[in-house]
Amino acid sequence: MPHWAMVIDLDKCVGCQSCSAACQAENNVLFVGPEQAELGRAIFWNEVFCHIEGEYPHVKATIVPRPCFHCENPPCVKVCPVGATYKREEDGLVLQRYERCIGCRYCAVACPYGARYFTWHAPEWPEGMDRYQNPDVLLRPVGIVEKCTFCIHRLEKGLPIPACNQACPADARYFGDLDDPNSEVSQLARSPRALRLLEDLGTEPRVFYLKEGA
Repeated sequence: MPHWAMVIDLDKCVGCQSCSAACQAENNVLFVGPEQAELGRAIFWNEVFCHIEGEYPHVKATIVPRPCFHCENPPCVKVCPVGATYKREEDGLVLQRYERCIGCRYCAVACPYGARYFTWHAPEWPEGMDRYQNPDVLLRPVGIVEKCTFCIHRLEKGLPIPACNQACPADARYFGDLDDPNSEVSQLARSPRALRLLEDLGTEPRVFYLKEGA
């Protein structure tokens, strides 16, 4: 099977957050209001961070989208006491067995990228929005941890890319088999521009970034 990986070109990313919106809709990610968001309870399987430097008109924005990195050496798997978090060996995806999760949040603490989220509330949608739920993705119960799956339900249906890649208007995202030396993802991951976040931790993330201005 393919060993899935993602490459994000920071020179192309415009920070529009289409990836975040597509991810929320595709994966039935829970809505939260502003009060819960202020308490740090917002859930973003794919979050876009923006750091602003300087003062107008001399301003520089650094934009970094962050899905789950599906690490080769995932610390979240090692700390889970019940085997709810696991790495699927055939394709390298780091996944969650929701029915096993006890909500201890050890995995959320262990993840150095902040890519895991606790569900503080049972899934609720504003009236009318329930019609947009994706029947291919389970609704997560209250009290468990969830995260990006690289849209595993799409991959298992033969769709070639996650929803965030498909939604990107700037074509800043690439997805494919890292083990195929001829794939675009594999070639970009070996580019001089390629980097991975916090590589010194030894997690070996399978999300690569292409540096800006290189």
